[in-house]
Amino acid sequence: MTLAVRFRHAFPGLRMEIDFVAPSPGITVLFGRSGAGKSSVIAAIAGLLRSTDEKISADGIVLADSAAGIFVAPERRRIGLVFQDARLFPHMSVENNLRYGLRRAGKKRIGFDDVVSLLDIAALLTRRPHTLSGGEKQRVAIGRALLSQPVLLAMDEPLASLDAQHKAEILPYLARLKGALALPVLYVTHALDEVSYLADTLVLIRAGKVFASGPISEILARGDLPLAAREDAAAVLSAIVTAHDPARQLTTLAAGGRIFQAPLLVAPVGYAVRLRIPAREVILATEIPHGISVHNVIAGTVRAVTIDAAHHAALVEIELDNAALLARVTPDAVTRLALSAGAPVLALVKSMAMEVLT
Repeated sequence: MTLAVRFRHAFPGLRMEIDFVAPSPGITVLFGRSGAGKSSVIAAIAGLLRSTDEKISADGIVLADSAAGIFVAPERRRIGLVFQDARLFPHMSVENNLRYGLRRAGKKRIGFDDVVSLLDIAALLTRRPHTLSGGEKQRVAIGRALLSQPVLLAMDEPLASLDAQHKAEILPYLARLKGALALPVLYVTHALDEVSYLADTLVLIRAGKVFASGPISEILARGDLPLAAREDAAAVLSAIVTAHDPARQLTTLAAGGRIFQAPLLVAPVGYAVRLRIPAREVILATEIPHGISVHNVIAGTVRAVTIDAAHHAALVEIELDNAALLARVTPDAVTRLALSAGAPVLALVKSMAMEVLT
């Protein structure tokens, strides 16, 4: 199943030309600067923006097709919308806000108790919105959207108004949506930490156009894209917890056909996590080093080298098995190690440098 979006629309000063396909279910993140057109994509999918050149479908359900004369009215599209501000009804309790979405739904697939448990909001049911924190309000807003029984959940920068602490509180709940509900999610943000935590598919939008899209592990590891030039550039790998060694205070993880060691985790063997590995923390070598503190010496193959002249750096893509790392090194290092496409290379990664996203 897929989410397929194609539409053209002209605004004053911006022409939208959007075309992407994403697997479903899963979280598709639209990423770009403010004003790039991300929210307009949400509006088009929700039916709030109509174009004379569009074709939009979600899991086989055609929402709009200008060539065929199809345009499903917004209220019939069953898109669950969550915005930056929670937009809860202030005169209603949390429970009544949630049940408002349920009353307006058709066939019930997502249960009230399931949503309350998923979002951990049982203790909030009797309270009014003005007594909730920003993170709590957003969890309730997500719950209300889910109880409307949507075919797609569309979230337009839902964490943009939250501080770092409240954002950290709500991200795990958003990540749960993938495993708990077989529901496609479209998520708009310009925050790279949210991308790393949530995205399955990443769609990069610039000046109204898609300039790259694909699995997050591929897009973040591409040295030829603007994300790689950022100071916080990092590869993200899907990983599985395979063992714990309490005596050494280490956890072993399998990712990209390789074994990684991270600081000891509180997670069961077999648990799925993500590894975020900053490009600036990856050291490259052509021989196995001895007498060093680095736990992770990862064998790979150079996929590509991109010179970032503006920052006097080189971005080296390292191919693993169905995954890739990204390293930021000096152009001199590329020359000294004779790094080029197809060359074998070792990536050295400190355990403490990796961020494990659970």
